[in-house]
Amino acid sequence: MDPITHGITGALLGKGYFSERHGRLAVFAATLGSVFPDVDVFAEVASRDPLSIIKYHRSITHSFVALPFFAMLLAGLTRWIARRLGWQTPSWLVLTIAYGVGIASHIVLDGMTSFGTRMWFPLSRERVAWDLLFIIDFSFTSIVLLPQVGAWIYGDAAKSLARAIRMWVLFSLGAVLIWAAARGAGYPFHALTGVIACAVLAAVCFAPAAGGWGFRVKRAVWCQAGTYVAVAYLIACGLAHHAAITRAETFAEQNHLAVERIAALPIPPAFLDWGDAIRTPHGVYESQFDLRGAKSTGFYFIPDSPPDPFIARALQLPDVQLYWGFARFPSIQSFAEDGRHIVELGENRFSDGRHRSPQPFTYQVVFDTDGKLLAQGWLTSGLLRRQMRRVQSQQPGAAAITAPAGNAP
Repeated sequence: MDPITHGITGALLGKGYFSERHGRLAVFAATLGSVFPDVDVFAEVASRDPLSIIKYHRSITHSFVALPFFAMLLAGLTRWIARRLGWQTPSWLVLTIAYGVGIASHIVLDGMTSFGTRMWFPLSRERVAWDLLFIIDFSFTSIVLLPQVGAWIYGDAAKSLARAIRMWVLFSLGAVLIWAAARGAGYPFHALTGVIACAVLAAVCFAPAAGGWGFRVKRAVWCQAGTYVAVAYLIACGLAHHAAITRAETFAEQNHLAVERIAALPIPPAFLDWGDAIRTPHGVYESQFDLRGAKSTGFYFIPDSPPDPFIARALQLPDVQLYWGFARFPSIQSFAEDGRHIVELGENRFSDGRHRSPQPFTYQVVFDTDGKLLAQGWLTSGLLRRQMRRVQSQQPGAAAITAPAGNAP
């Protein structure tokens, strides 16, 4: 989940369940706690290891095991700073709970994405991925944001109309920009959906003025209602996920596939848009569809290259084994190019549906014709991160390939 949505969610929880009794500092604690786990990006930046995103991101700071420690530490630090500044502060226990709620919301939301998170690290290094939300879900972000906007609009009767107009125009422009961005990224949605979104935004901004009921609703109640709607949306995503994975299971059963791994993966822009992925011993089957469409689902097959000594050697490398543990639906390609032999591992979990190559998180191993390792690392064009590039070269004298083996580590 993106950091902005994490922060908005933490603010919603803080305003809904801590603000009335414990004040602004408790809201601040819930909000800061909700973005705190992503502090691990500094480890990625500081590290020169090109695999740092796999090694460090979403591990100890995203762990329920470490959550109490971080919550208590942040609560103590907050009280110490507040006292030095002469601010009123809730008890250490209240701040610890607020920080804990914020951190927990971050861990849970990250676990709902396909990237997953190691929420029991260091007891377990397994990534938990429930595959309910795309990493950027504008519907969910709107659900957790709009109640806070509504509370702000109707918090001052004299300014409510101007605030409502301003927010409706701003959010409507945002809906148009999202439509344009989704279209440019290859995930277009019907313009009617944008019109409906603008109508819903108008209802949130203006309907509470009818009879003045919006002015009688406390901010905490607005935010609590937003929490309930967010939970209902997640339940709807769960039902959609069940329908999507049922299609994949039916396809696998009808075609008698030897399934190694199977999943339904959320794709933008709506919770009704999904991609099915099936890993078999010979490659990956994929499909993308809208649940509102026909029952029949068309899958396309991404075959692995036949096993060869280069694949066997690549899969013995420690960094490749680390990558393989991260990848859920990898494909393996082995080919010669410019007097070298290349083994390319693509992670089809993040396929954009346009069948282009390389996909995000594409890892490449380069050998010379004698089987000596020359280089390995991310393809720069395989991920939109500058440090994800081929940087690691093998020193002279590396062992050459001597015998073939299977194509699994």
